[in-house]
Amino acid sequence: MITGKGMFIWKIPRCEGGDPQKIANVAAEAGLSHVVVKIADGTNKYNYDWAHHRDLIPPLVEALQAKGITAWGWHYIYGRDPVGEARTAAQRTQQLGLTGYVIDAEMEFDRSGMADKAKTFMNTLRANMPNGVLIGLSSFRYPSYHPAFPWDEFLSRCDFNMPQVYWVTAHNPGAQLQRSVREFRAMYPNKPMLAVGSAYRYGTWEPTVHDMNEFMQTAMDLGVLAVNFWEWHWTRDTLPPQIWQAIANFQWNVSPPPPDITETYINALNSHNPDQVVSLYTDRAVHVTAARTITGKAAIRSWYTTFFQQLLPNASFTLTGYSGRGNSRHFTWEATSSAGTVRNGNDVFGLLDGKIAYHYTFFTIER
Repeated sequence: MITGKGMFIWKIPRCEGGDPQKIANVAAEAGLSHVVVKIADGTNKYNYDWAHHRDLIPPLVEALQAKGITAWGWHYIYGRDPVGEARTAAQRTQQLGLTGYVIDAEMEFDRSGMADKAKTFMNTLRANMPNGVLIGLSSFRYPSYHPAFPWDEFLSRCDFNMPQVYWVTAHNPGAQLQRSVREFRAMYPNKPMLAVGSAYRYGTWEPTVHDMNEFMQTAMDLGVLAVNFWEWHWTRDTLPPQIWQAIANFQWNVSPPPPDITETYINALNSHNPDQVVSLYTDRAVHVTAARTITGKAAIRSWYTTFFQQLLPNASFTLTGYSGRGNSRHFTWEATSSAGTVRNGNDVFGLLDGKIAYHYTFFTIER
């Protein structure tokens, strides 16, 4: 998962004269862990020089990676052609060798009737995106302000949530971030949080050094995995240099939280090793399926052997959402296998000392 400090890039030619090496040098000097570059707009490539048929992104990705900085892509989508937009996203991400992909979905989806388009986009995206690429949503800061937005359709298929906590016209970034995190953590599915802050001028308003430090410190205090700022050119070329320096000087030292038991379980399923999965259970664990109830590690190991060899051989499993805390979890998952596809995995864990004591699972395999 992405951690640390990052910047969005909108138009590469506006950043450090369009020089990839200069961008990478400045990013490294500022201690950035990642840069998020616009790769597409709707169904069209972005940061592509059409006059000379030259993609501007590969040299930048190479320069960033040489400095140990992770290159991510972001993409503004409209929902007019969700299948085409998703295929563009997957194609660009694969061609550019990016680590992660960020969906920028905003006002076009903030109305009734867009849930199906969001679902179509996410299903197509997941089906075409290269394995291992992390997918996130970057949208409005307060879900309570946007009840028509299809939050569940997007977030249930994402790996992380990156709300745009822009405190424009105000100077209370800490309070706004606290509210954003509180509202999203109360929703299902509850995804790992990143956050995007304001580093641009709006009319006569601009952020202060105190704003920047408060935003980053609050993020650390809340356990937010990473902070990002909009946007490189606006920060470097339109704001006082002290703003960029505040970002550069801030020492980010948040350690990623340990994976939830549901994430560990899905990773174990992807190992296709019954022993690795069974190690997550207590000795007298109970496993309940639609067909039967079994008790104990030996019986559960036998069930997973059949599961991996006959029901879903060589399957790829994806955690699509989870909720609960303490000793209870509810989670959903999907799988793709040569024997069929699961789209409705729906499980419950009861935990004892961090291990699975009770497991109810329900799924159907589409042949």
